[in-house]
Amino acid sequence: MQPASAQLSLFEDHEEPDVESGFSVRESSRAKRLSIKVYPRGRVEVVVPRRTSAAAVREFVESHREWIRDTRAAFAAEHPPEPFALPSSVYLPAIERAFCVRYERDDGGQGVRYRVVGNTVVLSGNIHNESLCVTALKRWLTALGRREYRHRLQHLSDQTGNPFRKLHVRGQKTCWGSHSSTGTISLNYCLMFLQPRMLRYVMIHELCHARHMNHSAQFWRLVASFEPDYRKIDRALNSAWRRDSHQAGMFFRVCTQSDMPKRLTPTANSSGRNVIAANVR
Repeated sequence: MQPASAQLSLFEDHEEPDVESGFSVRESSRAKRLSIKVYPRGRVEVVVPRRTSAAAVREFVESHREWIRDTRAAFAAEHPPEPFALPSSVYLPAIERAFCVRYERDDGGQGVRYRVVGNTVVLSGNIHNESLCVTALKRWLTALGRREYRHRLQHLSDQTGNPFRKLHVRGQKTCWGSHSSTGTISLNYCLMFLQPRMLRYVMIHELCHARHMNHSAQFWRLVASFEPDYRKIDRALNSAWRRDSHQAGMFFRVCTQSDMPKRLTPTANSSGRNVIAANVR
């Protein structure tokens, strides 16, 4: 069975960053200016002070488009991607299930379909097209997540007294979950690769937004009443993509310690390319 890092690399996206997509935005109360971080595997993160407009973010990224491209190219040369083969098995610790994956060529079709037979996921069709196989596996994970999450979320909703109206399962690039003003909870299917307590915490976190659509002190007190160790789990989630985990299913975006960006300030002596920053007016 492949380690979590190999499994999860299958579901990562590596778009060229542009002003509409290809980068994530993180709001920080400590940030005094806009900054861009480029990680060795190509992920681009924009850190912004609170109340920064979307237009300002787009303009900042667009003005550093060439720098981002060059930095990603340099990292790609220094950190060539590890060889990857389509998985023969998938282990999902959060739901305590393991699946074999079997591939069946079907010359009659151009796409790739999946079906589940017991604990085996069977992909058939144009299986030599890795992109189509990945897409089919994502469809399977989405469907599996809907089935596996619903009863867990409903149980926690009944237990906490925090209702929800709908459940959506997606492969979000920048968050584990969200709760809309209409009562829809969206959960990332890659939560299934985490430990069970992490999945439980994310569900509790989103359910608590039924009472507090913010991250106020009242919200965190409510979360703590159902998960006293929420701080520890929250830190693990926030740093999940930064670490190389050899514990199966621990992390969603798996990177090695060398993927940690150096926090550089744009001084005359700084030769690092990991971070670029500009003052915000």
